[in-house]
Amino acid sequence: MEGILIGACIGVLLGTISGCTPGIHANTMAGILLGVHPALLILFGPSVFAAAVTATLVTHTFLDAVPSTFLGVPDPDTAIAVLPAHDLCLKGLGEEAVRIAALGSAAGAAFGLVLFPLFFFLLPPFQPYLDWWIGILLLAVAGLLVIRSEAPEWAAAILAVSGVLGSFTMAYSHLSWQVLPGGSPLLLPLLTGLFGLPILLKGAEGTIPEQRFTEIRMNRREIAGSACAGTIAGAIVGWMPGFSNATANAVLASFISYTRQGRGYILATSAANTANAFLGIAALFALSRARNGAMAAVATEALPPVLTLVSAGAIAAVIAYPLTILASKGSRYLVRVNVRRLNLSVIIFLVLLTAVVTGPFGLLVLLLATAIGSVPPLVSVQRVFCMGAIMVPIMIWSILGMPLF
Repeated sequence: MEGILIGACIGVLLGTISGCTPGIHANTMAGILLGVHPALLILFGPSVFAAAVTATLVTHTFLDAVPSTFLGVPDPDTAIAVLPAHDLCLKGLGEEAVRIAALGSAAGAAFGLVLFPLFFFLLPPFQPYLDWWIGILLLAVAGLLVIRSEAPEWAAAILAVSGVLGSFTMAYSHLSWQVLPGGSPLLLPLLTGLFGLPILLKGAEGTIPEQRFTEIRMNRREIAGSACAGTIAGAIVGWMPGFSNATANAVLASFISYTRQGRGYILATSAANTANAFLGIAALFALSRARNGAMAAVATEALPPVLTLVSAGAIAAVIAYPLTILASKGSRYLVRVNVRRLNLSVIIFLVLLTAVVTGPFGLLVLLLATAIGSVPPLVSVQRVFCMGAIMVPIMIWSILGMPLF
């Protein structure tokens, strides 16, 4: 138990750093841990390393709401959720947005633990059938989103073009620099360009409005419904090969409008993100498949008892929730910060981060993604269709059997 606690504390610290730093993913921290894991093995043993990676992943799913809300920078796992969250920030309700996200993550952790035994014991025999139906499910979701769009032709075009970019990015991912192990580094420029830079470039004049918080403006039925929808979506993507939390964002957008039900969408995507982390552990042990970079890092050593990872994740969730609430209060220090200068600073940081982590090819992807991500508001189409960059490659892999990379 001592090893689990030590690993959980290390993971919470690293997850807090990665979650609060714009553009940094939990897989990056998992890669750093992978680089220093020989020292961890000598000092503490393999269980501490596995617990630390798991706690990093879970903690990150809570804290990543902070830069998404206050800076408008998307995390690869919750790209679309940045839109309603940042919008609430510009209305002076950023703290409420972060608290909603924290509540969603807490619900996702709780429901994920409840679903864990079901997925672990019952689903493995059906896995061969589930693999093929992934593409069909995504195709149905994409079709539903296009049909319900106000401009179906433009929606289909943006979905297709972003899908071409996503397929191109994944097919030639070997051209990017591999500075840090763990994860898919090209998701940084791809999703930052589609969902982050267009918002930052458009920018707003003046200063960030005074942030105030009185209550979470959602009733219990809305909270329960959004939490359940998010957990189910997160459970699916946590179990299915090729899926990511970004895919769950797109699936949820077909049921919960992020423009009309922004608060519910924030809560649902946060629940999906955290539930995904826990069900990814189940997939690793039941199927020997790593669903994310963090689990791939854990799988480099002999797997500890499954209870070790589950306990570390649960401890991290208990600690990360109040940490996220505390971080949301920091929004009050952003008052009177010049929005345009802040946006420019974040843009420069993201471009430099892309250059360092992915090299010239990543910068090309960032440029192309930003161009595509700037189109939806010009043609009155929601940015959710830019998720074709993730959905189309997975459909090609699932239905046609072509590799993602």
